[in-house]
Amino acid sequence: MNEALLRSLTPQVLAVLVRRGADIAAAEDAVQDALVEAVRVWPDDEPRDPKGWLVTVAWRRFLDATRADTARRRREDLVEEEPAAAPATAVDDTLQLYFLCAHPSLTPSSAVALTLRAVGGLTTRQIARAYLVPEATMAQRISRAKRTVSGVRFDRNADVATVLRVLYLVFNEGYSGDVDLVAEAIRLTRQLAAQVDHPEVAGLLALMLLHHARRAARTAPDRSLVPLAEQDRDRWDTRAIAEGVAILQAALARDRLGEFQAQAAIAALHADAPTAEETDWTQIVEWYDELARLTDSPVVRLNRAVAVGEADGPRAGLAALAALDDSLPRHTAVAAYLHERDGDLVRAARLYAEAAHKAPDLAERDHLTRQAARLNTRRPR
Repeated sequence: MNEALLRSLTPQVLAVLVRRGADIAAAEDAVQDALVEAVRVWPDDEPRDPKGWLVTVAWRRFLDATRADTARRRREDLVEEEPAAAPATAVDDTLQLYFLCAHPSLTPSSAVALTLRAVGGLTTRQIARAYLVPEATMAQRISRAKRTVSGVRFDRNADVATVLRVLYLVFNEGYSGDVDLVAEAIRLTRQLAAQVDHPEVAGLLALMLLHHARRAARTAPDRSLVPLAEQDRDRWDTRAIAEGVAILQAALARDRLGEFQAQAAIAALHADAPTAEETDWTQIVEWYDELARLTDSPVVRLNRAVAVGEADGPRAGLAALAALDDSLPRHTAVAAYLHERDGDLVRAARLYAEAAHKAPDLAERDHLTRQAARLNTRRPR
């Protein structure tokens, strides 16, 4: 059973149903029914045209549901328009579905959550974790968003900035989460860059390429995390780095700076350094200053504190960190790192252990636990 194929086809099939007139909530239910049927049937008889098979089955499920609800939904005409089984069109409407989920009638946060759930394939729990809210709260938000766009047809009036935000979060969750969505996010951002002439679209594509270029070096053979400073830079994808830098330079030359361009500039400075010791931390701090001005994000200021600690010493980094709310995600881990660099191994070990308990995923928790153990073995008895 090719689960990766099913996962990649899901948003495309969903997009086809919505284009044919299904509202997104009903379409999502029909696609899920089709996936269940595929899991049952395909192991013994996988179709020649998997996408066409899924579209046909999902459309029939949608029509069945419509027939059962005709009194309320008034869909008799739609019932009579069931298409004959045939190979599905090769057109990929996934990006257009992103625009539907980013409809102006939704708030940006609801649009992002709906797209991550309906198109990105993330669970409600994963989305809630990304937003730092309870799972029940996120479930209600997604349900309200589905009701809001119910019956809305495709258009291109959606906010491009919201679509960019969704693609960025899908990439981030795919980069470090449970579902691999990185290649899909890059593919869709390339499509968007070909359709929309805006430096921030190019900035996001550059950012994705520069981060993805380091992916092979981010984990050890035992799947443990490898910090940036310890990564084998020979394993970085130099072609992706060169492409990302070229795209970024063209975007920056237009002098319309945005947050994705600023983030990409930081990633480019890391990629440009032959070794961790040769990283231009002074420039990185300057770019974080620009990014903080653009976003006023506490997470950006947290990352800036790390950069300040590298550029001006750990005491300066700790001073920058002291100005931030200690309830911020990864605040404790940053404090541990800066105290270690400052030579306070006892406090650093304690903070690493505390950060491990707060870690959002197992890989990060294991990494922080090992950091604490490493320092504890170095402490004088």
